[in-house]
Amino acid sequence: MALCQFLPGPASSQVGFALGVLRGGGGGFAAWLAFTMPSAIILVAFALGAAAFKGPLAESFLHGLKLVAVAVVAQAIWGMARTLTPDRVRAGIALAAIAIVVVFTGSFGQVTAIGIGACAGLWLCSADATPISGQLNFPVSRRGGGVALILFALLLLLPPLVVSATHSQGLALFDAFYRSGAFVFGGGHVVLPLLQAEVVTH
Repeated sequence: MALCQFLPGPASSQVGFALGVLRGGGGGFAAWLAFTMPSAIILVAFALGAAAFKGPLAESFLHGLKLVAVAVVAQAIWGMARTLTPDRVRAGIALAAIAIVVVFTGSFGQVTAIGIGACAGLWLCSADATPISGQLNFPVSRRGGGVALILFALLLLLPPLVVSATHSQGLALFDAFYRSGAFVFGGGHVVLPLLQAEVVTH
């Protein structure tokens, strides 16, 4: 769970994938198929029908969806705030991270906030940490995790070079979708087995 929270993307999906891998075989793919695929199908259906969805009724419907999304996100933030910042120390770390991200925009601010937050948590909250007992044995070898990481990196780095040389519209579309998905969702899912194998090894 800690690895899933650290990696980019929704932790709920990553925990589901990790549980599927833990159960063995193609469990990770089965978890993706059951947990993520329905959402992907619904989003694609909405995207295909959005162009034909016009008029006052459609605009009102979309406005209502936006309001619901805001309420859902606000409720999630409130729940996480109550769980993850139960005392003044953790609340102070969270507020400092928000300030850093606001002042230093872009990836630099995010990485800085994560680094400073990790150091502050290690320094101020290590006394409250609960020792971990037991060991999880994931059926993912170190070599398999390395292959997944290399494949992920190649698919992230090579398509832009090929697109610039060939000007292929199809490959450019693939690159756009893969890049956005990799940074928001996929990167953590691909790197997760490598990190898990590393943790089990050590």
